[in-house]
Amino acid sequence: MTPLKANTFISFILLFVLLLFSGGAVSQHRRGKVVLPNIQRTDTLQVGDSLQMGDSLQGGKGLPADSLQQDTVAAEPPKKDALDAPVAYEANDSIVFTQSGFAHLYGQGKVSYPGADLEADVISMDMDNSTVFARGVVDSVGTAKGRPVFKDGDTSYETDTIRYNFKSKRGLISNVVSQQGEGYVTGNNAKKGNNDELYMKSGRYTTCDHHDHPHFYMQMTYAKVRPKKNVVTGPAYLVVEDVPLPLAVPFFFFPFSSSYQSGFLMPTYMDDSNRGFGLTDGGYYFAISDQMDLKLRADIFTKGSWALNMESNYAKRYKYSGLLQANYQVTKTGDKGLPDYSVAKDFKVVWSHRQDPKASPNSTFSASVNFATSSYERTNIGNMYNSQAMSQNTKTSSVSYSRNFPDQHLSISASGNIAQTMCDSSIAVTLPDMTISLSTSFPFKRKHAVGDEKWYEK
Repeated sequence: MTPLKANTFISFILLFVLLLFSGGAVSQHRRGKVVLPNIQRTDTLQVGDSLQMGDSLQGGKGLPADSLQQDTVAAEPPKKDALDAPVAYEANDSIVFTQSGFAHLYGQGKVSYPGADLEADVISMDMDNSTVFARGVVDSVGTAKGRPVFKDGDTSYETDTIRYNFKSKRGLISNVVSQQGEGYVTGNNAKKGNNDELYMKSGRYTTCDHHDHPHFYMQMTYAKVRPKKNVVTGPAYLVVEDVPLPLAVPFFFFPFSSSYQSGFLMPTYMDDSNRGFGLTDGGYYFAISDQMDLKLRADIFTKGSWALNMESNYAKRYKYSGLLQANYQVTKTGDKGLPDYSVAKDFKVVWSHRQDPKASPNSTFSASVNFATSSYERTNIGNMYNSQAMSQNTKTSSVSYSRNFPDQHLSISASGNIAQTMCDSSIAVTLPDMTISLSTSFPFKRKHAVGDEKWYEK
């Protein structure tokens, strides 16, 4: 064999080997595509393969262009995770998945995401867009059940339908009901923002317990509700028993508060023929702590009468709770210097204390004190239109304490009582009243009896 023919033969052998290995790679790639049709990663043959870019054989004479250059496996860019945390879901009836990326939950479905929870009878989830849609169902007798209840943080919403996006934290709500402070905010259609605020049109604000059909409410044209903070509206008007009243305001602002706060107590105007013009029940409220508060109020009249009132509620969980009131008033009637002029000074003390049974299982303490001067109920301005308070002829007060000694089978109880007769100002005091009781014991009874019981054991 001549040298020229030997070189040609060697070149042919090398070309055959290269084509053999390249053909095997193409076959392997196509088989992988059939097995994993949803693959998203970029194939190495598309970008970095030597047969597509930079290969000396691609431009060689007599060789066609590489078929891998237009391969149909062009990889799509990988999808990013839609949510930062997993979404947990469950249903009592069934869960149906579709090829379009939806999951349908039937029968008391629940969807939970950190900071948000949704419950409804029918829930549809779009896995790709992180969106859920929930609604209730109507039974055979026409009663709606399984209405969506959406909870975002500490705020709960009851709706007819809701469409919510877990990623953007925005949603559309129909017929929403939300309790804010001591009232309810309702609206036919509302849009929820990513900061928990609600934008609604033709909403209502009411303090009536029948929020589905309230007896009275403030009709709001446009409103922005910030849960547990405030509600701001445009023009609003009052509606009583479904009758709009000509009482309207150009705007409306109402703050909400979920905790006790100190503040002024607005007085009430009063006109009395004996005392003159006056202001009553005005004062200040002190939110001392979660266990105790204090309310100070005062009355004042133009003819010199005045009153001071103190009221405090206290409670300690699993220990005790109670109420303490102390009132002092000076009542001046008639004109000074005339025979009908009189001055009455009265006071009243009310104390109610109850010990929690969990505080001490072997001892109890309770108090119920209601003591007042004989003329207090007659001169008190708050009892003028209270016939029940005026007709009360007897006041009783009692303080009691009891203690059990289980080991000694002994119990002791003591109490003090005061009875007042208002008509003649008489007082009957019983102090103290003590009772000692000892349960039956058998000192000679054997701990481990054998045979019949002996006569001395009884």
